[in-house]
Amino acid sequence: MNTGGQYSAFTDAAIFDAVRTPWVDLGGALAEVSPIDLGIKVGREVLARAQVDPLAVDSVLAGSMAQASFDAYLLPRHIGLYSGVAQSVPALGVQRICATGFELLRQAARQLDDGVQLALCVATESMSRNPIAAYTHRGGFRLGAQVQFKDFLWEALYDPAPGVDMITTADNLARRYGLSREAVDAYACASHQQAFAAQQAGWLAPEIVAVGHQVFELQGYQPRGIRLSRGVATVSQDSHPRPGDIAALARLRSVHEDGVQTAGNSCAVVDGAAAALVGRASACRDTHLALLRASAVVGVAPEFMGIGPAPAIRLLLQRSGLNLEQIGRFEINEAQAAQVLAVAQELELDPSRLNVQGGSLALGHPLAASGLRLVLTLARQLREHNLRYGVAAACVGGGQGMALLIENPAWCA
Repeated sequence: MNTGGQYSAFTDAAIFDAVRTPWVDLGGALAEVSPIDLGIKVGREVLARAQVDPLAVDSVLAGSMAQASFDAYLLPRHIGLYSGVAQSVPALGVQRICATGFELLRQAARQLDDGVQLALCVATESMSRNPIAAYTHRGGFRLGAQVQFKDFLWEALYDPAPGVDMITTADNLARRYGLSREAVDAYACASHQQAFAAQQAGWLAPEIVAVGHQVFELQGYQPRGIRLSRGVATVSQDSHPRPGDIAALARLRSVHEDGVQTAGNSCAVVDGAAAALVGRASACRDTHLALLRASAVVGVAPEFMGIGPAPAIRLLLQRSGLNLEQIGRFEINEAQAAQVLAVAQELELDPSRLNVQGGSLALGHPLAASGLRLVLTLARQLREHNLRYGVAAACVGGGQGMALLIENPAWCA
């Protein structure tokens, strides 16, 4: 029977710690770095921050959307091995597009029920290394045949089922929910202002590990590592946040003539990686970053894919026995401004509890990695303001929504 979504409750799962690299603009200092090496960087760092011996890890879960290096098939395995995890520990690749970071945590929590004690979750994305690809030339080129090399990063934004791109899905929501260009730009401006203020105040810094030139050694195997481009020695903060300028946003052309979405009120395209360490919450230590309580994932119409977080959050709260008023903070991925506004309108969310440190419009959206960033940011807010529950959510291309419920460990009895 169709239950209208999938709900999972977790009784003994905690995020021990989490960390991310800076989110760096397309073509910037991380542009030449393999997503595997970005993943190794955060994998090593989260273990160090949590003061956990890598040999204690007994599951590796990793996700990345684009095949951004020739060894992409090996991404989960190499992240585990070069992070110092025992050779006998298996690695699994996970993919749910923009909700991949959430799915990693869901899979880790479920694995605890199967006997896993500690799972390393890594999400990594190089948007800059998305290939120029052809899928039809394995047999060569016939005389006069059309050459079909295309930009994977651009073409991947198109959903051939409804025949629309991702920007159109947000424009569709703007029409359905009566969202004007002015309202959409105002939201984007606020996101930029909040993220820039958070960065300037140093609020974002604790969740970031600086990235510089580095070699990763693995005894008996070839070394690999990170070499930054553009003559940069190290990057330590997100590159995209800037002071919001509503007049500058208003001057931008919409992507589609009859739409509201522009380059300024859509998510920034960036490179980056994030990692989390998931284990048992039995001890309920205050040192844990967050308790994983539940997840929900639903399907929606592909042409309105951006509304996905709304039914996912409804299912999550209904099955968890909670209501909107009990949620101290919401972090909803900002794929497009119209999309987030539509979700907020559908759920009647309090704006003062939504994306209060800015979002992906300002910080950027490295597809697989955004979910872990949202949960990390959310967990830090709950602890800072002594709030009990938080919900992180994202829409998913193709027509899905996913939401995750976390709890502040300080509220444990």
